[in-house]
Amino acid sequence: MAYYGITGTAHKLMHSYLDSRYQRTKIKDKCLNTSFLSWEPVKHGVPQGSVLGPLMFLIYINDLPFTLNKIATPVIFTDDTSVIITNNNKTDFEIALHQTRIEMSNWFQSNLLTLNYEKTYLLQFSGTHKHETKKKQIGNVNSQITNTTSTKFLGLKIDSTLTWREHITVLTPKINKACYAIRTLMFLNSPEILRMVYLSYFHSIISYGIIFWGNSYSSINIFRIQKTIIRIMTKSNKCDTCHPLFKKL
Repeated sequence: MAYYGITGTAHKLMHSYLDSRYQRTKIKDKCLNTSFLSWEPVKHGVPQGSVLGPLMFLIYINDLPFTLNKIATPVIFTDDTSVIITNNNKTDFEIALHQTRIEMSNWFQSNLLTLNYEKTYLLQFSGTHKHETKKKQIGNVNSQITNTTSTKFLGLKIDSTLTWREHITVLTPKINKACYAIRTLMFLNSPEILRMVYLSYFHSIISYGIIFWGNSYSSINIFRIQKTIIRIMTKSNKCDTCHPLFKKL
């Protein structure tokens, strides 16, 4: 924190907040009897569940992008970090990928952090479905990163060819449940309540990330369900055009 200019009283306050803290584990058995382990000092990290925890974590990892900027483009969103490597030459791409692994491995070791390899994936974007070896080694560490054809990123299911089919496959059952709920409530509630249900359980789901997957070929399945819900809410016929019906909502 001193490196980023936090000094004086503010630095003393944070030092006092983090220093000389202890924690222990509470255990309950099947009979609900409670026992405690002995108190142990907190050597690293912040108090669990603290308000300042996320902010201090961001300060702690703030220098990670600077170690990768020359070879890759890091993107950090809270504790979710992505690294984008772009190169048209396969050899140069492999070299940049290898250097990135080494730099990240060194940074984690230097900062007393551990990379969760079970939640770390290598997704290679291409116009074909060919992929390299399924396991990649990071630096000198014996842990492996899985090479995958799709992964979930900030609530979006991204595939290697950016067709968004898998994301829409995940999205479809969720909005079908919303359609069923509105159909069930149709005869019990007023249009205002139905509109509230629509916005909460349908519109909020499909609007998230629609700027990315909305133009894909498979998105037509989502919009068909949306049209069905609009017709149900407005008590319209199956063949009615939905554009005028949207204005009624």
